Amino acid sequence: MRNSTKLQHRVQEELEWEPSLNAAHIGVAVTQPGVVTLTGSVETYAEKVVAERAAKRVAGVRAVANDIDVQLLHSMRRTDTDVAQAVLRALEWDIAVPHEKIQVRVENGWVTLEGEVALQFQRAAAENAARRLSGVRGVDNRIRLQVTQPVQSDEVKHRIESALRRSAEIDARGIQVDAEDSTITLRGRVRTWAEREEAERAAWGAPGVRTVKDELVVGID
Repeated sequence: MRNSTKLQHRVQEELEWEPSLNAAHIGVAVTQPGVVTLTGSVETYAEKVVAERAAKRVAGVRAVANDIDVQLLHSMRRTDTDVAQAVLRALEWDIAVPHEKIQVRVENGWVTLEGEVALQFQRAAAENAARRLSGVRGVDNRIRLQVTQPVQSDEVKHRIESALRRSAEIDARGIQVDAEDSTITLRGRVRTWAEREEAERAAWGAPGVRTVKDELVVGID
């Protein structure tokens, strides 16, 4: 119980420290060791995402349940048509996004992205472009990855393991990489959630990867 209370306070302090977030109406609960639940409300979907990322930065956090509600201010409310048009413009202006391959649907402020792109960073860039817009209450990223070249499992495995060893933010000794066709599975243990996300990012960076199964455990034995 004492450790859970300390973790709760550390997460609250991290939320309050984050300059792009108004944490006044965000609640933090630790119901199980290392499992953090965020509740309350924020004014934008971007803040909801930032709050989750901030919580994951705290040492000792092993999982985050983000139950924060997005309550848009009246001045930020937009019609679904306005939001859809804004998303399309944002995708067109982002050089990392092949906007002509992406379709957009908006319902009650929730944005759904569909289509196919060649690389994971393009998929992520499309979501990032949409989530920062006024009037957006959430983003459902259904963009698929299109593998355009055959994948050599052994070669992809070697490239990912090399990338993990090069990263200053990862202790690669505890990570096992398995490659089968275009699917990468990461197993083992990492120290922090940030380290887990960096390992997943490294795995997505290999050419031909279509799926990454992140089974890494966060925490120190």
